[in-house]
Order: sequence, then structure tokens, then C-alpha cells
Amino acid sequence: MVTLDRLADVLSGYGVRVRLGAVARSIPLRSVVIHGPVTDPTETGDVLLGIGARSIAEVMAWAVSARATVALIRGGEDTGDAPVLEDVAVLEVDPAVAWSEVAAVVYGLVLEGRETEAGRGPTDLFALADSLADAVGGAVTIEDHRSRVLAYSRPQSHLDPARVETILGRQMPPWLHELFDECGVFAHVAASEEPLFVAAQPERGMAGRMVAAVRVGRQLLGSVWVSCPTPLRGDRRAALVDGAHTVALHLLRSRASADLERHVESELVIALLEGAADAATVASRLGLASATIRVIALRARVHEPHTALLLIFERATTGFGWSRPSRSALIGDTIYTLLPADHPTTARRWISELRAGLNDQLTVLAGISGVAQATEVSLARREAEECLALHETRPAGTPPPAYDEAWADIVLQRLRTAGLAGRTPARGPLAQLRHYDRTNSTQYVATLRVWLQAQGDPTEAGELLGVHENTIRNRLRKMAEVTDLGLDEPRKRLATLIELAVTESPGTAPYPQ
Repeated sequence: MVTLDRLADVLSGYGVRVRLGAVARSIPLRSVVIHGPVTDPTETGDVLLGIGARSIAEVMAWAVSARATVALIRGGEDTGDAPVLEDVAVLEVDPAVAWSEVAAVVYGLVLEGRETEAGRGPTDLFALADSLADAVGGAVTIEDHRSRVLAYSRPQSHLDPARVETILGRQMPPWLHELFDECGVFAHVAASEEPLFVAAQPERGMAGRMVAAVRVGRQLLGSVWVSCPTPLRGDRRAALVDGAHTVALHLLRSRASADLERHVESELVIALLEGAADAATVASRLGLASATIRVIALRARVHEPHTALLLIFERATTGFGWSRPSRSALIGDTIYTLLPADHPTTARRWISELRAGLNDQLTVLAGISGVAQATEVSLARREAEECLALHETRPAGTPPPAYDEAWADIVLQRLRTAGLAGRTPARGPLAQLRHYDRTNSTQYVATLRVWLQAQGDPTEAGELLGVHENTIRNRLRKMAEVTDLGLDEPRKRLATLIELAVTESPGTAPYPQ
């Protein structure tokens, strides 16, 4: 169910802002009514589209008559002495955005909310591409603002290798993108509503084509490409322009539905991450009732992490309905994904696929929890966060750690964290030994660590350090002269090994010479 808060949040991206009203933002919206300036409304609805209203006072009167909670009015209309009603919120529409476009978003959000939760998707863009191809007489490709293929028509007579490569790769290939950029195609699409013809380049395997921008107000949503040997004229050109406007409406409806789906999904994922009492029910609503789940925590390492997080989240939640195996939520500076996966390899494969769809300069850091049931997701979240923190300390290109494989490193990381808070001994045998090493350029601490890891075997310790076993024995005797380590006592040996593990940095060489 869509609330006023959600409607205002989504519409703000299309030039709509809250103007007046003291309505609770959590109030649910279930229906839409359109009213014009000539006749009184005979229908009622929660959201009123005040098409033709000449003032806020007028649209508020219509809203009261239609029993509406929200009223939309064109920006710039006379505000006059408009009253502020406690039960009506007024949203102002940017003059650059057409009413038809606003209506598409409102209907998509308010009326398709239940369809989204049920897994039903927006109108088929492929059918629209086929219809437009018939009208213009050429093969059609619909792409988003990042040149990713959204839909394409059935094969036509004007097929060329460039179009085939674009469709098979689901994105405009780099060489073609560079070619259009050099020709000023993208600059034209960004600035103009007029279709542009791009001449054929047979030596590059590209036939002629015409492109039209898909735009909502000032915002570019994508483009429509038509394969044609010569520029489209007359009715065919008009069909392309009209088709681009229709595609804009479809993309608006699709975006509104996708935004709503992400919102519903995120709320359910957050409930599981926070340990919901009805975890089994929530998991069932997410389609994860019988799955063994791993929590994946994701962050970005770039100069603008917030923008990068949104790109990662969009990529992680791409796909309508429950076609994706994963369920994700963005909390603060971390994306949490619930993924059905018995083995860490499955989670790492999912992360690799996610990275493949992002900019090469964007570094994705990740941590993978152990397997969990729905009631254990809150515990798995902490495991994923600790694995993510561990991944942040490792060299670039290191595979994301999984808790069931890296638990020992996690334990040591916890102890190091405590040590950084000043909870490791500032004095004692090891502190004295480190001071002696610094003063005399010896390697007693390193020797002691390797000897303990070799469980007191001087032969193995010597092999690891590349020295004779008698050298190890000699160093141990000299250590005893520097400080009383108490290595004959098991508890002191264990305490010494723990302190060494905690105080060494993660990148310390295992066997220094």
C-alpha cells in the first residue's frame, strides 16, 4: 500500500513538491480521480489530479468535493489566500512536466501497488517496440540513459552487425558508444527533442539509424533507435516522435513500479535484519521461506560513496517481481542482501555478477555470513558486517571473506579491535621483549611467535625461519634473560600467543627472518 510519504518522495524526482497541507505522511492512498474545470466531480478518490485548476483554493475545493487526501496542481498558479486544510495536502507540479506524465507515475504508484507485491510487471516494452517498428518501417531498439538495452523489435529488413552486437550484449558496445559520442549524438539527445539521423558507416558494420530522446520534463530517461537507410520523414518521423513520448510514459510507470517494489522489499529485508518476531512470515513474503540464507554486506570504495551505493543498490535490485534470487535493502552506508546459498561460492558468484554490471573504477567490498534460517538473519547480519570489515583490511582483488571460512580471522579481528581501544597490555613480558628488539635490532618477538605456532618444536620453528634449530634454542635462552615469559606454564603460553596474534597487524609476514 502506498502512503503520502512514498508518493511525495517518488514524485519529487519528477519536479513535484509539497506546497501546503498538514496531512499525516503515513496516510494510505488507494485510488485516483481526475477532475477538470468544467464539471463538478462525480467520482471520489484519495488522490486528485487538478487538471485545469486556476488556483490552489479551487483545487482544494475540488479535493473536498472528491473526498481526496492529496491534490496536485500545476506550479505557478495563483495561491491567493488559500486555506490550509488539515485533511488535504497540496502537491505542486513543475510546469515542464506534462500532466500525462504525472498521471502515469501517480497511477503506477497508487493503483499498481498491489500488483507489484503480487509480482506483476509493467506493460511490455517489447510489444511497444514491435508496434513502433511497424509504424516507422525499421527495426527499433529502446535503451535507457546508460545505453543499456531495455527492449527491441522483431527482426526487420535493416539488420546490421552493430545492432546485433548491441542486442546480444544487452548494451551498446564501447566502440559504437565512442563513435556516437565523437559524432555528437549523445550531446544532441541530451539537449534536443528533435530526432537525429546518423549516416551509415558500412566499414564499421553500422547501417543508418535515427535516434529520438525519451524525456520527462527536463530529465532524460533513455532513447529510441530506428534502423533506416535514410532519414525518416512525414508520418514515419511523427510516429517516432510520438513513440518516444509513449516510451517515456512506459518507463515512468516501470520506474514507479520498481521504486515501489524496492520500497516493499527493503522494509521486509530490514525487518529480518532487525530480528522480526514473525521472521518466518516475513521470509515467506520475500519468497525465502524454505531457503538457507546468507547475508551479504556491501560497501563502495570510491570518492563519492553515496552515489556509488545507489548505483550498486539499483544493480542489486534490477529485475521486476520476484525474478531475482536476492532481496536487498540500503541501510546507512551499507547494502544488505539476503541470498539463498548453501556454499560461499554461490555468494561470491553473485557478487562477481554484480560487479560486472558496474563501472570498472568502482570497487565493491563485501562480507558474507554463514548459512542461516529466517530466524537467524539478525545474527548473520553481524557476521556479514565483520567479514566486510575484514575485507576492507585486505589487498585489492582479494575474494570477499565468508564467515564459515574466515571465522578464525574474525576472532582475531575482534581482539585487534579491542586492542586498538587500549585494552592490550602496555607493560609485561612481551612489551619488554619488543623494547629489547627495537634497542638491539634482534628478532626475539618474531622467533617467539613462530616457536609458539610450531607448538614448541625448535626444529619446525627453525625450518620456518630458515635458521638452525640450535639458533632457536639459543634465542629462547636469551629471551629468558631479558624477561620472565613463563613458557613452561600452559596458560602463560596461551596468553602470550593470543597477545601476539592480537597485536600483530593483518599484513604481518607469517615467518620473518
